[in-house]
Amino acid sequence: MNPALLASVLSLLATVAAQPYDHYDMGWVNGYRQGFNFQCPHGELLVAIRSYFSEKEGSDRLWSFECQPVPENLGEPSDCWWDDINRAGLEWTSTCTRNGLVAGIQSKYFESTLDREWQFYCCYYKRRCPYSCMKTTDVPEYYREEGEMVIPAYGYFIRGAQTTFSGVLRDRQWKYILCRLTDFDCEFENL
Repeated sequence: MNPALLASVLSLLATVAAQPYDHYDMGWVNGYRQGFNFQCPHGELLVAIRSYFSEKEGSDRLWSFECQPVPENLGEPSDCWWDDINRAGLEWTSTCTRNGLVAGIQSKYFESTLDREWQFYCCYYKRRCPYSCMKTTDVPEYYREEGEMVIPAYGYFIRGAQTTFSGVLRDRQWKYILCRLTDFDCEFENL
């Protein structure tokens, strides 16, 4: 191989490798240590969640979300609301009440715990009931890593989450609760 060409390629690779990976251009809905309120457009539900951790920025995460229109057979949501607040520094499990599905998330950062409180924005579709529910694996897989969850199959929806909080590492892992919805009306609430 031509030594001049090799030197040029190595110089280019060194320049590219030296460029910092900028996590500030990923469409994040918050800055570090800042609260946020994200809601999908009317008739859409959350289908993807991404986060990036920084210890140096208060052991906090940047967050981004993606939405997708619901299938036509579900129709329009008959009601939407902010569900219960899940406190900072605690482990918790939360599913939307009244068979709701997650259409938004809001969060507030607390310096005293280096953690956030969370609240789901839930929407109810007629009297449809969740079934075939499952939990994802831990997102992120290990504390302090970048996290990403995308609905694995069409027809599944986020119903809630279970989280663990490490007081030592000051980070949270999530298991998202995903469900399908019946094609028929049902009279009961699936918990």
